[in-house]
Amino acid sequence: MTKLRPPIQLRALLCAHLLPFGLLAAQEGDVDRFSGSLKIVRVNDVELHYLEKGSGVPVVLIHGGLGDYREWSAQIEPFSQHYRVLDYSRRYNYPNDNPERPDHSAIVEARDLVALLDALKLERVHLVGYSYGALTALFFATQHAERLRSLTLVEPPIMKWLPQIPGGEAELNKFVTTMWKPAGEAFRKEQPETALRITCDYFSGKGSYDKLPEEGRRLLMSNIREWKALTTSQDSFPMVDRDAVRRLKVPTLLITGEKTLNPMRMIIEELSRVMPGAECVTIRGATHDMWLEEPEACGKATLSFLDKH
Repeated sequence: MTKLRPPIQLRALLCAHLLPFGLLAAQEGDVDRFSGSLKIVRVNDVELHYLEKGSGVPVVLIHGGLGDYREWSAQIEPFSQHYRVLDYSRRYNYPNDNPERPDHSAIVEARDLVALLDALKLERVHLVGYSYGALTALFFATQHAERLRSLTLVEPPIMKWLPQIPGGEAELNKFVTTMWKPAGEAFRKEQPETALRITCDYFSGKGSYDKLPEEGRRLLMSNIREWKALTTSQDSFPMVDRDAVRRLKVPTLLITGEKTLNPMRMIIEELSRVMPGAECVTIRGATHDMWLEEPEACGKATLSFLDKH
């Protein structure tokens, strides 16, 4: 098996022909829309920017890789009509500017989440995690289940489960050798744009990065430090203990895209086997980037679940 080094977040679907220019421009506009409302808290020797809106039972939103708090822009208004929404950027994501440390992982992110909730005096929350944010949420859940009202996992990249899934090891090896190892090597050579080009080539076809509008490139580059931290880490995909997941009694929703990539499909199917009591929702026509492609469907599915718990 190829050694696991970097994590997965499929933000490469931002590449031009898979994500309309309008969505890129909309996210850029959200910087101005929400930046004035951002707050900062210092925990674990890092500063985390966060947006808070609404009142009542808290819902915490955790974005994916190469994304940030702006990823949830379409969900802030509908969610905050019913809940107290906490939408934060993870430690290396825009607009945070924290010093880089070696061997970053979802375990580090989960510790940040614990400290964030403590600082804001939030005892029990609904937790919604997307992609690498979902992996962070899962580590948090296995260690602090008593602090959860519910758990929503949107295609968490539990990559170390793949070798035990039929066909999974081949998918993992292809992913690592074709894209992640070369991307990490590009960062080590201080060539961040090359790393992004390799990423887009893998997910969206050769030359797709160069077809991105300037706004799209700027959006990706605003979160480049997180991408570097993850792709150069020695263990950015720590093993998630199946037994710990199986023992979880927290109400759980699993969300997947109908047209997601094979590794994500395999992992979500394995999660549904390990968590037979979990509710499962498939977003029709969507890929891994479902929150950008089908924000209304994703939001409605999640709110419907939250309202029951």
